[in-house]
Amino acid sequence: MTTFTLAGGCFWCLDAVYRTLEGVSDVESGYTGGITSNPSYEAVCTGVTGHAEAVKVTFDPEVIPADVILDVFFTLHDPRQLNRQGADVGTQYRSAMFFTDDAQKTEFEAARDRAAEAWDGGIVTTIQPLAEWFRAEEYHQDFFAKNPGQGYCLAVALPKVNKIRKSYGKYVLAS
Repeated sequence: MTTFTLAGGCFWCLDAVYRTLEGVSDVESGYTGGITSNPSYEAVCTGVTGHAEAVKVTFDPEVIPADVILDVFFTLHDPRQLNRQGADVGTQYRSAMFFTDDAQKTEFEAARDRAAEAWDGGIVTTIQPLAEWFRAEEYHQDFFAKNPGQGYCLAVALPKVNKIRKSYGKYVLAS
């Protein structure tokens, strides 16, 4: 099993998308990349903690290749938007990849280079060492499945899930 830590806007969207993919055994929402220990969601939302909303995606590379996990990441959010995704604004919504070793760093750089071609340049995604990880509050875990009728889920997360289902159908779990 392999785990990647990725931030690309609100973690509810990343969580929702990755849970639809074959070979993904776990997705955990949390916070990393900041200066505050044990931050709360409310504190992270202020932008002063320095943390990004992120997910840890654990997957079996024999079932779904690492390149696909990373290409999905660059498909489900706009990596050209600095410190925002759509109406979600602040450093907590930045596009970032957090590596655990040199091999991951190299994989992340290759994925960012592929994305730069697909997005016609302008990628602002940072690649940095994984700092301390803080698991988000329980109500953030699998938020989309627990709150399918919630406005944000319908307006923002669902279109991203549908986009990935269409673009990466080969890897989507059977309904």
